[in-house]
Amino acid sequence: MTDLSSLWPLLYRAFLETTLMVSISIFFAVLVGLPLGVLLFITQHHLLFKIKPLNQILGALVNVIRSFPFIILIVAIMPFATWLVNASHGPVFASVALSIAAVPLFARLVESSFNSIHSGVIEASIAGGASVFMIVTDVLIPEAKKGIIQAITLTIITIIAFSATAGVVGGGGIGDLAIRYGYYRYDTLTMVVTVILLIIIVQLIQWIGDFLSRREEGK
Repeated sequence: MTDLSSLWPLLYRAFLETTLMVSISIFFAVLVGLPLGVLLFITQHHLLFKIKPLNQILGALVNVIRSFPFIILIVAIMPFATWLVNASHGPVFASVALSIAAVPLFARLVESSFNSIHSGVIEASIAGGASVFMIVTDVLIPEAKKGIIQAITLTIITIIAFSATAGVVGGGGIGDLAIRYGYYRYDTLTMVVTVILLIIIVQLIQWIGDFLSRREEGK
């Protein structure tokens, strides 16, 4: 049975590993998912850049990745992740699968945020002679900023949930600590502390996301 004095160093290391995994994954989720979400929206919008075949291909790709259970996805891409980061375990290794899983989720959430924008705003921009690029940068993204903040919040929380699964294949993090010590070693204290810590982290992230979203709505 692990006592608190020996648990804190393990917990601190696991927290840093989870933070690293989440940071890398959300960075690539936004970097790739935001443009992908834009493409998904404008290629199906009749007033913008409607290209039905492209939209169907992008949509199918997103849906295929999202349909994979994460544990299967992370195992399936292990050779690719190992080649990419030159490591077969650790938080950076796990971040590859986490990023791949997070990108289509964030892209769909961004697309949904754009769909909530009133069509009259887009029509007015087109009538004013704005290009598609200007509409995206000056209309869509500013108008959907609240939804995008909420999308980032939800994606971060989802990544934290997935990171527990990543621990099964040596990804590290709080979830891995809970499984290795709390579950496999029947260590109740470790299980309870890690679960409480994950709840606190998720609640804090949700609070920050809600705060930023409300502030954006009030502008």
